[in-house]
Amino acid sequence: MAYYSFPGRNLVFTIAAWIYRDFIFGDIVLGPSKSTFWTNRVLCKVADLTHIDGLCFTQANFILQSREVSGQFMMAMTQSVIVGLLFAFPYFFWEIWRFIRPGLKTTEKKAARGAVFWVSLLFFMGVFFGYFVVAPMAINFLANFKLDESIQNQFDINDYISLLSMLTLACGLTFQLPMISFVLSQVGILTPGFMREYRKHALIVILIVAAIITPSPDVISQLLVATPLFGLYEISIWVSASVNRRKEKELL
Repeated sequence: MAYYSFPGRNLVFTIAAWIYRDFIFGDIVLGPSKSTFWTNRVLCKVADLTHIDGLCFTQANFILQSREVSGQFMMAMTQSVIVGLLFAFPYFFWEIWRFIRPGLKTTEKKAARGAVFWVSLLFFMGVFFGYFVVAPMAINFLANFKLDESIQNQFDINDYISLLSMLTLACGLTFQLPMISFVLSQVGILTPGFMREYRKHALIVILIVAAIITPSPDVISQLLVATPLFGLYEISIWVSASVNRRKEKELL
């Protein structure tokens, strides 16, 4: 019966998000679209130092619209559910871990100790990275990109929410790379030698991903995204090497 308690936990967070929907929507969801947002103020300072004006988000050059009668109500419901799922993620993974753990060997259980903590920590680190770094830069570029000055940017609020959710959740999942490395190394599919051999290839892929995530043409924004991702790759190599050393000791 414990496995059915996740919807209850999610419901609690969803109700809390509904109660504080004005703060969540006005200050958190719409935050990256405002020039007063912390990241946008920092990027303006960086722009002054590097003389790259494209980094500075001085004003929102777009209008958000709700084009359906029930649009704002449904958006409030949707954002409450998303926030509920976000904060219930550690419990959700803990339930999955409780299901998987009995089937593991004793050595595997010891090796995977703290899995819930690390998965949750990496997930929230990725979400924060996506929210504070990736989302503001992507919104800044897309909101100010125009084919002609006569064309006004009037975005549907649903599109804005979808973009923000996609970027933050995608980063949350991307930050699971060290845990994926741990699992694949544990079952013998991945080795540190393989990851070191293809380090240059991985760097190219990371730069491509960074260019896609941050459509802004300036190099600094791409490096801001690519650097943590490459750091995660290096950490994954270290994790894979640690798993291999432990497995070699067990064979002695």
